[in-house]
Amino acid sequence: MAGSLLQAVEISASQFLDIFHHYDNDGNGFIEGKELQSFIRELREARQQAGLGLTDRMRQFVSEYEETSDRRIGLVELVQILPTEENFLLFFRQQLSSASQFLETWRRYDVDHSGYIEADELKDFLKDLLLKNQKTCDQKKLDEYTAATLKIFDSDGDGKLCLAEMARLLPDEQNFLLRFEGIKMSRHQFNRTFDLYDQDGSGFIDEAELDVLLGDLCENNKKVLDSADLGLYRSSIMQLSDGGKLYRSELALLLCDD
Repeated sequence: MAGSLLQAVEISASQFLDIFHHYDNDGNGFIEGKELQSFIRELREARQQAGLGLTDRMRQFVSEYEETSDRRIGLVELVQILPTEENFLLFFRQQLSSASQFLETWRRYDVDHSGYIEADELKDFLKDLLLKNQKTCDQKKLDEYTAATLKIFDSDGDGKLCLAEMARLLPDEQNFLLRFEGIKMSRHQFNRTFDLYDQDGSGFIDEAELDVLLGDLCENNKKVLDSADLGLYRSSIMQLSDGGKLYRSELALLLCDD
């Protein structure tokens, strides 16, 4: 099945997902080790059998990864290699090319401020994203993109995307949002922390107060957070704020585990 799909000039969003799951044998979200070597070998064979040859991107990838056993690729890397129909995930990533843009986008499309982007909100985002790239698609195709995106990134299967799930689209160097997953607090701990750093009791944390909080988080979690990136953390997180006011529910998206 996967071999025949690798022969295609163009694959659909759902076919792309089938290929990824076929090679991600252990289901850890990456193609690595023997999985990656099998993918490279079968990619070359399938393209040769179809008389297509490797694209420039494929040749570059094979050259870089073929002789290296300790490398791995995720969904976003794979979509840059395979000729995916509409390249919908690349459009997605272009929109979210930095942590700051990601959080700004999150605030715009989480219209009910639930802390999740649900199927209808995601569909609106994908539609706008395609239009921004001067692409149009019918309702059936839009439904397919929405379903495929949920299937790829909805790790707990609840039919909606949380901040951490969508953050998987960001480049590794921007993915401090995933690092924050390792320092999340219980609701009780979070509320105590928020009250402590809301020094003037205003009910929100401003940029200066956030700076102090992030500085302490970096100091206490050196294995996860880098104090050299404090400015990036601060400017990106403030994209969630309402005119410079970061309320409890907004900060909870990053720091609260329930």
